[in-house]
Amino acid sequence: MAVFTEVSDDDVAQFLRGYGLPAPDAVTGIAEGIENTNYKVMAGGVRYILTIYEARVDRGDLPYFLSLMDHAASAGIPTARPISTLAGEHLSEIQGKAAALIEFLPGRPNMVPDADAAKRAGICLARFHQATEDFNASRANSMGIETWRTLAGKAGDRFDELESGLASWVDRVISDLMDHWPTEGPQGTIHADLFPDNLLLDHDEPSGLIDYYFACTDFLAYDLAMSMNAYTLEDRDLDLVNADAIRAGYESVRPLTKNEVVALPAFLCGSALRIFLTRAVDKLFPPQSAVYVGKDPLPWLRLVRHHHQQMMEQS
Repeated sequence: MAVFTEVSDDDVAQFLRGYGLPAPDAVTGIAEGIENTNYKVMAGGVRYILTIYEARVDRGDLPYFLSLMDHAASAGIPTARPISTLAGEHLSEIQGKAAALIEFLPGRPNMVPDADAAKRAGICLARFHQATEDFNASRANSMGIETWRTLAGKAGDRFDELESGLASWVDRVISDLMDHWPTEGPQGTIHADLFPDNLLLDHDEPSGLIDYYFACTDFLAYDLAMSMNAYTLEDRDLDLVNADAIRAGYESVRPLTKNEVVALPAFLCGSALRIFLTRAVDKLFPPQSAVYVGKDPLPWLRLVRHHHQQMMEQS
């Protein structure tokens, strides 16, 4: 969780003038997320989210993300729209960094979801996939399989600080995934980061699908696999009830093809490995931040092991 860029009320007031808005009544840092800096901003009696994009986000990708948010909202997905500046742009700057002002949505995330909540998330994800079928922009998955070896290489033998022999085991899993990675199946726009904290709920119904900054064009079933893993609770013994529920919710709207069913074990293993690697690298090389608390990679190592075994048994 992080606030990487600290801003003053004067900084925010100058930023808001570009939107024709008054000086802020209140500015509060949000201590969630590991990619960008977010603030709650109250101005003229209206709440907004100010997002400041940090170095880990490619500025060239921002028009894609913001256009996708706008498209999804227009298609009926509960999504925060980016606010346009007086010049009609979604993107602005603060302290020399790219920034956007985003609509504030009601609701709170359910951080300990049960099977019912997971099923609703699956339904929301399937509807998102349907709603973005006509979204024409595309973006390569910057956190896809080709990136995992780079992350593993960065950590190198330091993986063994987390567990003895882990470095060589991770290399073997990546090699197995390269051998088993699917090449066919439905592709489209994916959210790629549907964790419980990225789905706001209002009276138990989805009120906001947020944090689109991993969105890209990839296999739809990979997105489902990521969410199945994300809804598997980390603070207890391995329990796949939520994973099964999110899949059931998803398939109640968009049934998987035969190719996708066959591909799912590899997607589950790969998506678990992706989160393990990013968390492990952040733990071993912590980002510099005014507020930063790294997330534990080890629950995701448990998921990688489970799904890797399933993938290899299937083959």
